[in-house]
Amino acid sequence: MSLAIVHSRAQVGVEAPAVTVEAHLANGLPALTLVGLPETAVRESKDRVRSAILTSGFDFPARRITLNLAPADLPKDGGRFDLAIALGILAASEQLPAGSLDGLECLGELALSGGLRPVRGVLPAALAARAAGRTLVVPRANAEEASLASGLNVLAIDHLLELAAHLNGRTPLAPYRSSGLLRQTLPYPDLAEVQGQAAAKRALLVAAAGAHNLLLSGPPGTGKTLLASRLPGLLPPLDEREALEVAAIHSVAGSAPLAAWPQRPFRQPHHSASGPALVGGGSRPRPGEITLAHQGVLFLDELPEFDRKVLEVLREPLESGEIVIARASDKVRFPARFQLVAAMNPCPCGYLGDPAGRCRCTPEQIQRYRAKLSGPLLDRIDLHIGVAREATALGAPRLDGPDSTGAAAQVAAARNLQLARQGCPNAFLDLPGLHQHCALSDEDRQWLERACERLGLSLRAAHRVLKVARTLADLEALPGIARAHLAEALQYRPAAHA
Repeated sequence: MSLAIVHSRAQVGVEAPAVTVEAHLANGLPALTLVGLPETAVRESKDRVRSAILTSGFDFPARRITLNLAPADLPKDGGRFDLAIALGILAASEQLPAGSLDGLECLGELALSGGLRPVRGVLPAALAARAAGRTLVVPRANAEEASLASGLNVLAIDHLLELAAHLNGRTPLAPYRSSGLLRQTLPYPDLAEVQGQAAAKRALLVAAAGAHNLLLSGPPGTGKTLLASRLPGLLPPLDEREALEVAAIHSVAGSAPLAAWPQRPFRQPHHSASGPALVGGGSRPRPGEITLAHQGVLFLDELPEFDRKVLEVLREPLESGEIVIARASDKVRFPARFQLVAAMNPCPCGYLGDPAGRCRCTPEQIQRYRAKLSGPLLDRIDLHIGVAREATALGAPRLDGPDSTGAAAQVAAARNLQLARQGCPNAFLDLPGLHQHCALSDEDRQWLERACERLGLSLRAAHRVLKVARTLADLEALPGIARAHLAEALQYRPAAHA
């Protein structure tokens, strides 16, 4: 047989579109032609494949070889197609039975010795192979990651000869069985370890219950970062679909799926991060911090120290839950449904309002500092809370207030109410859902309208007040929003940021 077909997968964003590797042998002067929009790393694969085939003891056909990576309009890059190309050539030259390749999808970069090297983005390919009902062949270093797709038959190999012996029926390979190395859980830091700060803990509980964004403002050393790091421990555990989404993103980013899977990510980029580092980018778009924080928490410490242009790119993802990176040839869509927690000082020196009177910032300096944050961005943050300096207590730490276990139980109960009622957390309610599930009595509606007018709140801010009030009612398992819930929600919307 002079024609062989092998199935593989490309990588576009966090998706793995199917690629068919077609190998055809014809009479003529020996040559190898590779078509199908291959980039440099793919074009170089013909040299790796030739050496791998020869050093593995096979014959490299002295014929005219044409390799087509279909579809032709999909860019292909990296060494992920090496194994599929080698198998196609061996099957087309009848050194392997072509029929044995029908139910397989192959990924892997070949060494010149015929060994297999790992590649990025295996988990999205594994999920796609499972949906297609095929067996996935991967380098052994990628097998644990591929096995996260439960129900998928995975073959793990170290060398081309192992797969050849399997396909020839001489030494069948057993399906890979996961060792569970990636399925680990690490303990979250406990909320009770934060001393004092009852109001901030309350805001953190509300943020977790409704998936609301949170801004903590206060002097240095008051526990803002400590509070933010406790938020993932209050959130409900990821379900299987969400956990696989998170792991697939980290797989595409070139890192291990997660050090502890399936836990929610907590990302804390430095304030010197660029726009592409935060939202993603590059000539070949890669996920940024907001995508790596998908289904988790993005913590931006020292918020005004970020470049204003960098912060402004967060506005659309905060609303849509995704980021679209456009290039001249294509658009890549990355998920970005993260929960934003930010921290800032009240002034450049950080001590505005301190009882000791340490602040020496002028009104102009304070205004310039706060002007680094635009109104539209602050409008998208549901909860604004001040974190004041409290009395210093040295010595052995004592557990103070609710612990993470008790708070997480409250959050889980509130989230279950929201999912049963509307299918999503309160922060993600659209306008029809807002009118349906956050309805007020005429008296309360008029009271809220007057309060928003006095505070100068925008319509978006008023809607977010309603969502927070709905979360406060859910924490008390009440069917409707009361005046007390509206009053507390308004306390989280300072007029100065309207």
